Amino acid sequence: MIIQKPAVAGTVESSDALVSVEPGEGKIELTLTSSVMNQYGRQIKETVMETLKRLGVDSVKINIVDKGALDCTLKARVECAVFRSCDASEKDIPWGGAVS
Repeated sequence: MIIQKPAVAGTVESSDALVSVEPGEGKIELTLTSSVMNQYGRQIKETVMETLKRLGVDSVKINIVDKGALDCTLKARVECAVFRSCDASEKDIPWGGAVS
């Protein structure tokens, strides 16, 4: 997928994450701020990168403000932000198939 415009998904509430994406410059530029960085920073990065790979995104600036979100929440937020950035309509979104 190609990121066409800036998009956001999520909140900064406890146990959630705010994910924003915008068109990149030929690579994935990840900025991560997390309240649990010392404990789970590596796992959060792996989850985000795997999700982007499954969606076919290889050029994006992605900023994540994590407040202790579970992996399934991170996947959902990244997926939603990417789909919003592509103006995907509901009928074109492969919910449940793109991210496992």
